[in-house]
Amino acid sequence: MPVLIARYAFSFLISLVVVFGLFWLMQYLIVSADRELDPDAAGQMLDFVRVDPQEVVNRRKPPPEKPPPPDEPPPEPPPPSMDDITPEAQAMSVGAAPINVGINLSAGGFGLAPSDGEYLPIVKVQPIYPRRALSRGVEGYVIVSFTVTKQGTTRDVIVIESSSGMFNNAAIKAAQKFKYKPRVVDGQPIEVPGVQNKISFEIED
Repeated sequence: MPVLIARYAFSFLISLVVVFGLFWLMQYLIVSADRELDPDAAGQMLDFVRVDPQEVVNRRKPPPEKPPPPDEPPPEPPPPSMDDITPEAQAMSVGAAPINVGINLSAGGFGLAPSDGEYLPIVKVQPIYPRRALSRGVEGYVIVSFTVTKQGTTRDVIVIESSSGMFNNAAIKAAQKFKYKPRVVDGQPIEVPGVQNKISFEIED
């Protein structure tokens, strides 16, 4: 019996605590509802801006980089070397770069008075170095023979000696473009057959 009384008493006390707690909570809610909002306690509002997905943002492009300075131009090939002017067995040396020169050697082209004299070379065209010989690093020479005409041109060009057949065609084509001051006898130009010229083919470093 005493146990039941104790249980009832304990339950009664708990009920009182719960009831007083509920009354206190209701009173707190009523009081707090009348309070004005504290502006300092109010949260700050954030502005959101919606960006159109189709809007294109213009960005300033950086200026283009300056192109690198051009490389130095390759050095010009040296002029063709001309040996001393002699009537027979004249020689010349040729590099790999072709140079074509043309000149008119008609009788009055240079304003020379007709007088006796030996033929003299005026223009010697540098032949084109054969590609096959150049790729193989082959050097050599060709001795050609031809006739100097009354007009100072050459004809009947033939090869009389050659270190390699690869150079013959280039030497003949070059000799056909040689120009001379013709030989003059008694004031009249004459032909000179059997004129020889040595053309050397050397690869320049």
